[in-house]
Amino acid sequence: MSDNTQTGPVLAADGTPLKRSLARALRMQKMRALALIAPLLIFVLLTFILPIADMLFRSVENSIVSETLPRTTAAIQSYDADGGQPPEEFVFDALAYDLVVAAERKEHTRVGSRLNYENAGISSIFRKAGRKMDDMGEEYLDQFVALDKAWKKPATFVAIFADPDWAAEAGGDEEARFSYSDAAAEALPSATDAYTAWARTIQTQDGDTPTKEKPWAPIYMALYNDLVKNPDAPAAFSGESAALLSAAVTAIQSPDWKTMTTREAFADIDKDWLDPEVWRTIKTYSGKYTNGYFLNAADFQKGHDGPELRPELERIYGTLFLRTMIMSLAITMSCIILGYPVAWILANLPSRTANVLMILVLLPFWTSLLVRTSAWKVMLQQQGVINDVLVWLGIVADDARLVMINNQFGTIVAMTHILLPFMILPMYSVMQTINPSYLRAAKSLGATNWTAFWRVYFPQSVPGIGAGSILVFILAIGYYITPELVGGTKGVFISNRIAFHISQSLNWGLAAALGTILLVVVLGLYWAYDKIVGIDNVKLG
Repeated sequence: MSDNTQTGPVLAADGTPLKRSLARALRMQKMRALALIAPLLIFVLLTFILPIADMLFRSVENSIVSETLPRTTAAIQSYDADGGQPPEEFVFDALAYDLVVAAERKEHTRVGSRLNYENAGISSIFRKAGRKMDDMGEEYLDQFVALDKAWKKPATFVAIFADPDWAAEAGGDEEARFSYSDAAAEALPSATDAYTAWARTIQTQDGDTPTKEKPWAPIYMALYNDLVKNPDAPAAFSGESAALLSAAVTAIQSPDWKTMTTREAFADIDKDWLDPEVWRTIKTYSGKYTNGYFLNAADFQKGHDGPELRPELERIYGTLFLRTMIMSLAITMSCIILGYPVAWILANLPSRTANVLMILVLLPFWTSLLVRTSAWKVMLQQQGVINDVLVWLGIVADDARLVMINNQFGTIVAMTHILLPFMILPMYSVMQTINPSYLRAAKSLGATNWTAFWRVYFPQSVPGIGAGSILVFILAIGYYITPELVGGTKGVFISNRIAFHISQSLNWGLAAALGTILLVVVLGLYWAYDKIVGIDNVKLG
């Protein structure tokens, strides 16, 4: 008898090992499934994940100060912000060179607005400085030109500061980015830095060339400072450049040479530039990342010794967060109380009647949110429909009409009406699945109507209440149109403040921090609900 026992691997119909064939088939199946859901994944990524990531980043991002004022942020690090004195002269010099570039690029107002969020009034002194930066160093320009007309020519500065290779090719149709010479950078560091910043700025911003444009006045101021610190600087040059610089060194050592420090120039623009608090704010927010937005969102500020509470009259966000949570819970409870009977009636009526009534429940969805909110504004005001009816019935006096608008009551009433369908629909869908024979069985065993409802029916409807509550609560804390129109000053939510900072104050960093805190609070409440009730018990039918 022959032995037919197979010792090799099991083969598929095409001759490949069965295990490998099954793995390939499973892999292809997964790839097809991934291809089917790829559009949805991309949509969620672009419309949900990326915006949230951008919000989280904006809440700590602070690069505008360091990018707009690079020299200032580097120089100010050695400044004692708690010393009660403005910084040393070299910090003012750095700010002058930064601001003249920023003003040309129209960026000085942006950095001023950013710092104004932390110290009111800084924005105005940045605007003033931006308008007058072209004049800073004017007295040095006049004296250099009076010394020799060559100081008025662009070619003089190109010969001193430009790299010889760049200068040889300059003026072409596609002029290369300005490059400075190593000799100038070593002998005249501040002036080289200022001239390079000017040259590259006019190349990129205006499409001009340093070979044909006169330099800014602050460059003459920087040149003066360098020559004072290094009288031997002319030795690094040759020809006409060395002669001009040597003559300038001799001239600036004369008692007739007029000088003005950069600090004095800034003080002439606005005396607030000598305020130590201004410089402490610049230093505090000179990093690329900051926790300042989150501190502001929590009613704190950066103090001399670390975070400290803001003055009592400026603490608004804690109150708004607490009000948002309390009122959202009140709106959710109102929707449960009003929506549960409606959902029960709809679930226990004949289908034909229930469908007709369901149209009334869905009717608000066919009306604009703004129209519904405006209608409540008309009805709730003191000369509105509700007060007129109460006066007509004699319930309230005409001179004692109820104040139901521009307060928390008006917000709760209007938002309850708007969000009620979101509570009714989940409860109705769950109640439809409850078998009515359970109630009949409970009653046949001696239970009263209330006992049968509370012990049998209600526990089975809890998943619908949970689903509706989560939906209504999350929608409520994010609403801002309705509270804005009917809430007044005491009925607005934190979302109204977020919308204000996004659309009006343009403080996107603070808006992002407030939104991040709100997101964390919601996730925390969601986690607590899951631990207490169990998210698995939430059903939509």
